[in-house]
Amino acid sequence: MAVTKEIKLLEKSNAALSITVPKEDVNAQYNEMLNEYSKSLQIPGFRKGKVPKEVLERKFGDALRGDALGRIIESSFKELFEDDRDSLGRNERPLPYSSPEIQEKDLKLDLEQDLKFTVIYDVLPEVKIGQWKGLKVEYPYAEVAKEEIQKELEEIRERNAVVMDRDDDASALKGDVATIDYEIMDEDGKTPLEISRKDFSFTMDGTNIFKFDDDIIRMKKGDTKEFDKKFGQDFFDPTLAGKTRKMQITLTALKEKKLPDLDDDLAQDVDEKFKTLDDLKNSIKERLNKNLDKRLKDKKLKSLLDIIKENTPVIIPESMINAEVEGRIHRIARYYGTNPEVIKQMTNEEKMNEMREASRSALHSRLIMETLIEELKLEVTDEEVEKELERIAGTNGVGVDEVKKHYENEQSMDYLKDDIKENKMADILFSENNFKQGKKENYLAFMTDNA
Repeated sequence: MAVTKEIKLLEKSNAALSITVPKEDVNAQYNEMLNEYSKSLQIPGFRKGKVPKEVLERKFGDALRGDALGRIIESSFKELFEDDRDSLGRNERPLPYSSPEIQEKDLKLDLEQDLKFTVIYDVLPEVKIGQWKGLKVEYPYAEVAKEEIQKELEEIRERNAVVMDRDDDASALKGDVATIDYEIMDEDGKTPLEISRKDFSFTMDGTNIFKFDDDIIRMKKGDTKEFDKKFGQDFFDPTLAGKTRKMQITLTALKEKKLPDLDDDLAQDVDEKFKTLDDLKNSIKERLNKNLDKRLKDKKLKSLLDIIKENTPVIIPESMINAEVEGRIHRIARYYGTNPEVIKQMTNEEKMNEMREASRSALHSRLIMETLIEELKLEVTDEEVEKELERIAGTNGVGVDEVKKHYENEQSMDYLKDDIKENKMADILFSENNFKQGKKENYLAFMTDNA
C-alpha cells in the first residue's frame, strides 16, 4: 500500500502518527477480501464459491466494511512499524510493549475517500543530559569484618555436617532436622487443605515458612499434636495470610546435626588447596572483598546517577514502568519457584507502589546511561570482548571456549557488549567526578539492600 504518515511527538513521551491510506488501496484490499469470502461462504440459493459480491454486500455490508477496516489498519501498522521501521527515528518508534490506540472512536470505512486515522503510542523518552561532570558525590561504604568471615565458616560447617538419627525416645530440640506430616484444616476445622503434605523435612532453626518450630519442640518420634496456628500477613499463600487455622502435626523422624570442628582438617575437606584453617579464612576474606568491591562500585554509580537525575528530568511512559514491574515480578517468582500471579496476590498496594517507584528510578538511571553511551559514541572492540570472556571464564572456573559457547547467539553477544559499554561509561563517570566516602553501613545490609 502507498501509505503516507505524519508523526508528531507529544508530551509524556507519546507520539501521534497520522496515517493516510489512498482510496485506491482501500478499494483494492476491500475487493480482495470480498473475493475471499465469495469463494468460501455457503449461502442458500448459490453454489459454494459462486456468491455474487453484490449479494454479500447487501447481506453483510456493515460487517464486511468493519472487517476490511481492521485488515487495512493491521496492514498499515505492519508496513509502518515493521517493514518500514528504519524510516522512523529512535524516539518515533513505538515501544515493543506499548499498544497503539486509534484516536478516532467512530472510525468507519468509506470506499469513496482516503482512509485517514491517527494512532497514539508510547515512544522512548527524550533525554537531555544535565550536568554530569565535576559533581561532588558522597557514597555509603562497608568493610568486611571478622563477623562476616565467621558467618561464612559457620555456613561451611553446616554444609559439612553429618546428620544422624536420634533415639526413638529423644525429644525434639532446636537445631534438629525434623520430618513431619502436617495437615492445615479449612475454616470449619474438619477438611485438610491442599497445602497439607507428608514427609516435610526442615531444620528447626526458625527459618521454615510455617514458623512452627516452637510447637514441635519436646515432641517425640510418632507423637501427634493439634494446635491453632495464626499465619503472618506476609505468608506466601494469600488465602491463609493473617488467618488462624487448626493444624495437626505428626513427627515421623528426628535427626541431629554433628558439626565438624573449625580446624585444618575442615579446611582440607573443603578444598585440597587449603592446608590450614587460615588458608580457608584468607580465601573467604578475599572473595568477600571482591564482592564488596563490585557492590561498592554499584553504590558509587547509583549515588552519582541520583544527582544527575535531579538535573535530567525524564518523562517515563507508563508502558515502560509496567513492563519493568512485570519483569521484576517474574524474577521474584523464578527465585521462589512459584507463579507470578501468586507474587501479585501477595503484594499489597503499598509494596506495589514501592516497586513501581523503584522501577521508575531504575529506568531513569538506565536511560541516562544509554544516552551518555550514545552521545559519547562508545564502541566495543573484539579485543575487549575477548578480555571480558576470559574474565568471566576465570571468575567461574571454566574454560574460555565453554564461555564462548554461551555467547554464540547474537542476542547474548549484544547483551555482553552492552555490559562492556556500561562498564566503560561507569569508568568515565568515576574519572570525571569527585567522590567522598560517606556513612559506613553494616556489611550484610550494604550487600543485600536493593537501593
